[in-house]
Amino acid sequence: MNGASLSSDQGAAGPLIPVLAVVGVGLIGGSFAAGLRKAGQAGRVLGAGRNAQSLARALELGLIDEAVSLEEAAARADLILLATPVGGLADALSRMRAHLGADTVLTDAGSTKAEVVAAARAALGDRIAQFVPGHPIAGAERTGPEAADADLYRKRTVILTPLPENGASALDRVRRAWLACGSGVIDMDADAHDRVLASVSHLPHLLSAAYMEQVATAADAATRLDLAGSGFRDFTRIAAGSPEMWRDIFLSNRDAMLAEIAGVRAVLDRAERAIADGDGAALLTLLETAARARRNWRKE
Repeated sequence: MNGASLSSDQGAAGPLIPVLAVVGVGLIGGSFAAGLRKAGQAGRVLGAGRNAQSLARALELGLIDEAVSLEEAAARADLILLATPVGGLADALSRMRAHLGADTVLTDAGSTKAEVVAAARAALGDRIAQFVPGHPIAGAERTGPEAADADLYRKRTVILTPLPENGASALDRVRRAWLACGSGVIDMDADAHDRVLASVSHLPHLLSAAYMEQVATAADAATRLDLAGSGFRDFTRIAAGSPEMWRDIFLSNRDAMLAEIAGVRAVLDRAERAIADGDGAALLTLLETAARARRNWRKE
């Protein structure tokens, strides 16, 4: 984890980000703006996006100072966070490209990186050095501006996947912004990021959603849901996340997701065979391996 930190007198010379723009002022983008405001490291905050109602609500909540177009955000901001579903990132970058200030830095919060980088290269062309890919490992099942939380990123990890073209000043600006939100920051290769996150972030959501869909469409769904307890609640919590966002993540990280699905299917096949054959020893081995690994995981 990167050991850099903000000096205690950072605010004496003005905020780190005089003009911040957030594209997509929901849980992720709104929390970034709120976190930087709380730290005294954001001056004026601009909000942009396709949902006028969300922007109006973000204004009411004080998450942003002004709602602007993508083009105006590009022209005025010192740092722009794109917190939109990854499927819409290329279009947003294309619209902003011609309006970007020479020193404006762009970053994103997308949960996949290889396809995002490819889309950014196609959209930005010779302005690609201004884009620093990123991914905060934080979230919740809540959505919209009301879900924004200034402390969402505190003690969380943010992964940056720097490009060869990125200059030191652009990287430093993005890194320090996340540090100001209370995050730790690490660097990874984009492909390695996608492979690992498919396993520990993306697949859990797919499994939770698939199971919830199976229960919800059963003939006796009402009875099942009436009798469901804390285990059901905990396992299905993340299925309530944004369908549009997760659809884009699964498709963007297609190859890694298919590999992880195949891996889980193989374990399910073993469990199915053990149950069908009455093989208690095989079933116990599987359950003990899982229980031991979970108990040894000390993230809580």
